[in-house]
Amino acid sequence: MLKYFINKVCGKFIFAPRIMICIPSQVTEVEKKAVIDAATQAGARKVCLIEEPIAAAIGAGIDISKPCGNMVVDIGGGTTDIAVISLGGSVVSTSLKVAGDKFDEYIVKYIKKKHNIMIGERTAEDLKVNIGCVFPKIQDVDMEVRGRDLITGLPKTLRVHSSEMLEALIEPAMMIVDAVHSVLERTPPELAADISDRGIYMTGGGCLIDGLDKLLQEKTGINVMIAQDTVSCVALGTGKALDNFDVLK
Repeated sequence: MLKYFINKVCGKFIFAPRIMICIPSQVTEVEKKAVIDAATQAGARKVCLIEEPIAAAIGAGIDISKPCGNMVVDIGGGTTDIAVISLGGSVVSTSLKVAGDKFDEYIVKYIKKKHNIMIGERTAEDLKVNIGCVFPKIQDVDMEVRGRDLITGLPKTLRVHSSEMLEALIEPAMMIVDAVHSVLERTPPELAADISDRGIYMTGGGCLIDGLDKLLQEKTGINVMIAQDTVSCVALGTGKALDNFDVLK
């Protein structure tokens, strides 16, 4: 797959391309080597790894080279990466496997437990995108979904409310909030003061769940901002980092 995408981007290249790959902040040396080997075998001349929160910060337009502290919470599909960045590197970071896909899992489990109806992952994602929330909404909205009744085995239509989505999603959302809290606890005091002034930046598609920024702001007491073009932040940041390859090296 990597080989196909490299060919699609570069065409029939004379020189093998340089490639920059994003990795979660807590990967092991063995996992890093596996990523480098895979890219090299796919045709890369030189492979450089960049941590996802740093790429997300660059993509969000934050100047990471300054000595002040910036906190980035990148919620993707498989992992959530939280990092405090200063002077071009991460000072304190953590990575947890609670993100967009885990939210879908919790919705499937909740509908199964409460209504005895089995829904698919795609339906769960539709629920998450359209009426999902982790902070009480002013107006309760609902959505009609189809699934399989586990008692009769027949298809059944069900109306799900956003208040139910709040019940289903609050647990994984609080895991992310607790992880942010633990990173803040380990942050040096001067950088923590900078974060308090500048706020927390959220990136990645997972942060678009309604009310996640409000929940984080309420629990930490720090202003939370959602970056522009959140879904593409990491990709854009990686591209900018590759343009400034020598500086980052």
